Amino acid sequence: MRETRDVSKAKPSSPAISARMSRQARRDTAPELAVRRLLHAAGHRYSLNVRVPDMPRRTIDIAFPRAKVAVFLDGCFWHGCPEHATQPKANAEWWRTKLDRNIARDLETSEHLAESGWIVLRFWEHEAPDRVARRVAATVERQRRGRQQRSDGGK
Repeated sequence: MRETRDVSKAKPSSPAISARMSRQARRDTAPELAVRRLLHAAGHRYSLNVRVPDMPRRTIDIAFPRAKVAVFLDGCFWHGCPEHATQPKANAEWWRTKLDRNIARDLETSEHLAESGWIVLRFWEHEAPDRVARRVAATVERQRRGRQQRSDGGK
């Protein structure tokens, strides 16, 4: 008979690795700050770490609530980047489960926001900040124009 292990009760690799991982920035990361600086310099105003409606403990990195645009800047390791994600060798099962849950949570959050009428933009931390900021700005402006046209009766 094959032994099954409850991975949810497993522990991270070691106290040292656990401590190092807990110090990882969750907000105000270098890529996030770079994108925010560019957006702000271009005259765009946004909200930070806005709670996702009806989803406790989930936040939008950069939100444009009126335009209903949610921007996420995902770390390659934590969110499973197809180009740069790595698989820890120590305690591999625990890490695989944890990272898979992160990916599933990202998808669930994106779907929930989209169903609520938000445009969801997700970028990897390795993407060029100027490219990210341009795409975000274009999306926000398109949303604002669309809302303006609808409020003007299509004039």
